[in-house]
Amino acid sequence: QLAGEEFNLASPKQLGEILFTKLGLKRKTRTSKVSTKAEVLAELEDAHPIIPLIMEHREYSKLVGTYIDTIPTMVGDDGRLHARFIQNGTTTGRFGSADPNLQNIPIRTEAGKEIRKGMIAGKGRVLLSLDYSQIELRIMAILSGDKELIKIFQDGIDVHTGVASRVFNVAEADVTKEMRRRAKIINFGIIYGMGTTALQKNLGSTRAEAEAFHNAYFENFHGVRDFIEKTKAFAGKHYFTETLFGRKRRFPSLRSPMPFLRQMAERMAAN
Repeated sequence: QLAGEEFNLASPKQLGEILFTKLGLKRKTRTSKVSTKAEVLAELEDAHPIIPLIMEHREYSKLVGTYIDTIPTMVGDDGRLHARFIQNGTTTGRFGSADPNLQNIPIRTEAGKEIRKGMIAGKGRVLLSLDYSQIELRIMAILSGDKELIKIFQDGIDVHTGVASRVFNVAEADVTKEMRRRAKIINFGIIYGMGTTALQKNLGSTRAEAEAFHNAYFENFHGVRDFIEKTKAFAGKHYFTETLFGRKRRFPSLRSPMPFLRQMAERMAAN
């Protein structure tokens, strides 16, 4: 009804014609090719009432196709699901899961959470849910030996609050929710190799502000900075990095003549 005609919602070509030709919405990718990817639609969400409906339809289509229609066909003779867990399923050393991928059951949206309600414990049993507490930042503290980061964990302080206190130069008791939110972005952004531009975008701040946060972080946590630089230097010399337990990941792109490929490999090496 909003488009004024019938069209195939699953066809990017037809959807692009409706949105950018018929309805005249202004958003194209850097090339002349029209895109209807999720991030493009998210930018256009307030531009026309048709966009939220398309996004909602996509969510339901994914839930139906990937989970509702598929998972019941994978149930074993005992009425339970038996996924395969794959030890070498990822290049980073994390476990993978297949048939079905139980690590990918939705949780972020209300509709997605409904899928989880279909998975219940057997009679006389319970499902136990466990999660590591700030595991990436704890690993960073161990690998880097950064005194300030270690102190935050040893003092039992919330790590994002502890970082916010140092980056924004305020007492821990005076850290606001917004400061903690920003510190969380800075924490994960910096340890995963986010540069100033990406940090600015994620923080929704100015470039100068993002640069100031970036610098303040490394002034307070120079052990983290040194670890990242040492790791990049090691990878540049040996073309691999090792985890705490000796798992190697190789980076042939570090030999690439193309700077952006080398930079990407450097980020992944510390990662």
